[in-house]
Amino acid sequence: MIHKEGYPTLILLFVLSLAGGLFVNIFKPSLLIFFLIVMGVFFLFFLNFFRNPTRKIPALSDGKVYAPADGKVVVIENTLEQEFFKDERLQISIFMSPLNVHVNRNPISGIISYNKYHKGKYLAAWNPKSSTENERNTTVVKGPKGEILFRQIAGALARRIVSYVKKGDQVIQGEDMGFIKLGSRVDIFLPVGTKVNVKLDDFVYGATDVIAEL
Repeated sequence: MIHKEGYPTLILLFVLSLAGGLFVNIFKPSLLIFFLIVMGVFFLFFLNFFRNPTRKIPALSDGKVYAPADGKVVVIENTLEQEFFKDERLQISIFMSPLNVHVNRNPISGIISYNKYHKGKYLAAWNPKSSTENERNTTVVKGPKGEILFRQIAGALARRIVSYVKKGDQVIQGEDMGFIKLGSRVDIFLPVGTKVNVKLDDFVYGATDVIAEL
């Protein structure tokens, strides 16, 4: 299944491939096969990038925090969250490479109590400063066992963050809430003392793996 964010890019790439192929065939027909192979590789790359596998969590749970994205766990530490909570929180960060699924999913069920987009830089997503200086979108969900914050962060290649939720929305654990194009990361901020079920360098799958328990 292809994510809806991918259709404009894939259609544009297909049109450019056709137009470019006609141009090459007229002026340099000997390069046509090479051109079509190159464009085919690009098309397959973006087709893979915009895939949206169907995911359904085993069971809704107020205490479990599911991974909001596919990727590698790159940060597990207590840190000061300065935008919303303004106190110490447990941070878990997931890095998404361009080869990973880039759909973002709700880690818990609840009400959106905060949602804000920030313009910013495009530092490499693994840079610690990317959490506060890069283009990003911060969302806070208030569930039965408290509030958690998760932040979509653009990386060096990413140029668009999409969030489908707004303040006041009721969201369901595991359902799609956004998308980030190309390399990026998601930070999750949990209460200090939350049980962590993952370790550094683990690969997790959104709406499949439980990364923490409140």
